[in-house]
This record gives sequence, C-alpha cells and structure tokens, in this order.
Amino acid sequence: MKKVILITMLLSSMSINQSKVGSSAAAFLGSGVGSRAMGMGGAFSAIGGDASTLYWNPGAMANIQKSEILLSKADWLVDSDLNFISSVIKLNNNRSLGGYIMQLDYGKEEITDLNNQNGTGQYWTAMDYVLGVAYGSKLSERFSFGTVGKFISQRIHYTSASTFALDLGLLYKAKDEKVCIGMSIANFGPDLTMDGKDLYKKIDIDPDNSGHNESLVAKLKTDPWPLPLFFRVGTAVQIINTNFLKGNLAVDTFIPSDDVEIINAGIEFTILNRSNVQLGYRGLGNPSSEEGLTFGAGTMFYANGFEIRLDYSMRTFGLFGNVSNISLTFILGLREL
Repeated sequence: MKKVILITMLLSSMSINQSKVGSSAAAFLGSGVGSRAMGMGGAFSAIGGDASTLYWNPGAMANIQKSEILLSKADWLVDSDLNFISSVIKLNNNRSLGGYIMQLDYGKEEITDLNNQNGTGQYWTAMDYVLGVAYGSKLSERFSFGTVGKFISQRIHYTSASTFALDLGLLYKAKDEKVCIGMSIANFGPDLTMDGKDLYKKIDIDPDNSGHNESLVAKLKTDPWPLPLFFRVGTAVQIINTNFLKGNLAVDTFIPSDDVEIINAGIEFTILNRSNVQLGYRGLGNPSSEEGLTFGAGTMFYANGFEIRLDYSMRTFGLFGNVSNISLTFILGLREL
C-alpha cells in the first residue's frame, strides 16, 4: 500500500503547483514512454520517429516509414515496472494503423493488520494500464493527423476503476522538412470512479450503545475523479544534415490540467544513419520538479530481413535516483540508407 500511495503522490506532483496536486486520477498517464523519447527529455511531439509516437502525438504516426513493433521497459519508481508495447502498421504511404498497451505494475506486498503486523500470509497487488487503438493519415504533403481511442484502468487489490478516452494529434512539416511542428491533446474522456468489494465494510452505527446489530455491512461511496488532460505543442528543427552526421533540436511545451505548464527540451545526433545519442531536460520552468537531465543512446542492426533498433535512456529523478529505460524496435523490411 505504501508503494502505491508514494508513487501516486509523486506522479501527481511532477511539475507541482500545490493547488492542483491530487486533482485528477490516473497520474501514471504522464509517466512518459520510449527510450529515445525519454532521452530527449520527452520533447517528442514534433519528432515522431518510432512507434512510441502513439503516446506522444498520434498525428506523427503516418510519417513513420515502415511498419514496426516497439517493446519498452522502465525500472520505475519504488521497485515498480513501467512496460510499453506499441505497433504501427503501414496501410500505404499515407495511412497507418496502430495500437499499444502501457502498464504500470506495482508488484505485490504482504497484507498486514492489527493482529498480524508482520504479515497475514496473503498479498495485495496493484496495476494501472491503458489499451489504445490508433489511426493516422497524411492530409497533405505537409499536414498529418492521428487519433487514439483507449481504455484506461486502475486497480488496487479488489477495487478498480475504468473509463474510455480519446487522443488527437497534428503534425506540420515545412516544405524543406527542416522544421516540424506537432501538437496533441490527450485523455479526453469521462471520469474514473473506484468500485469493488474492498469498499464493503462492517460498521457500528451506534458505538455508544449496545443491544443492536454492531456489524452492519455498508459500502463506502467514492467520488469520481477526472482524467488529467494533456496538451502538448512542440517544434523540431534540423540543425545538421550530412551523410555522416544528422542533428535535431526539439522543444515541447507541456500543459497538463492537474499541474503547471513546463517545457521539455532535447537534442539528438545520428551517426551514419545507424547510431544515435540524445541529451535532454524534463521539467524546465518548475524548480520544484523532481525530474531533470536525461540521456539516451541507441544503435541498429539487421537480422533476417528486420531492422532491429536497441535504445537505452536514463533520467534523473531527484530523491528517487535515476530511472532507466530500454527499448527494442523491430522494423518490418529494410529501410533505405
């Protein structure tokens, strides 16, 4: 229980404005996914370079060159695991389908009570997850659009909540393709309300008197909580373009409904179209944020007709140390270099 409370409080307070802490449910939706994206500090809404773009900006998914599958795992806070699987399938040069699952697994802990403070031998578990289905299309040579419909669920022991939500995204590419502008709005949907058998409790309606039923069963009422609405707008600029070295600089403004506005920034260099390094900063403009510097690196190799890309990133997280993320991407068919 301590683990879930601690992580929820921290996720709710990323980029903290004290008046907004705890004002929404499903704080895990803002965790960030993908090694390459996190290496750039989360400044990814105008990049859209891999299947994690379904999370950051579905408007960029139609610009992915080949169908691909991305597997990503992060050693998240307080011994929890953040897992992400995403896929983009190219229907043709202009249209793409996609889907993803994002899961935050808190693990399990032994249950204690007043009579068994060392443990009862039973365990509780907790898990949050999202299932998303996406569609992206190029509206013209310069504009593309994408949307994600998703199912969101949170569960702790025998109590859970679920809802549906919608993400929308746009991407604009300048004529020379040296400048891209992306924007997205995420988690537009109904509130979450916890329900389950853990809410049934025995109560004594008149503890000061005896002679009545002292074990009436009542159900605790829970309030609905809104989803955190995320608005992202970002710009990516190509700063170097040679056969040996390519470089992109990206800046995102992130405006959540339950926190203050922050800026994420990152830079990426690609060597010989095979290996890349990223450096970024997450949470600029908010001195109380636990997040900060990010770093990433990756390379690709070929096997049995697949282009396989391996990426790793690490980000600082204040009192909680560093969070590492590893991703493996399988691209169907060889990409021309």
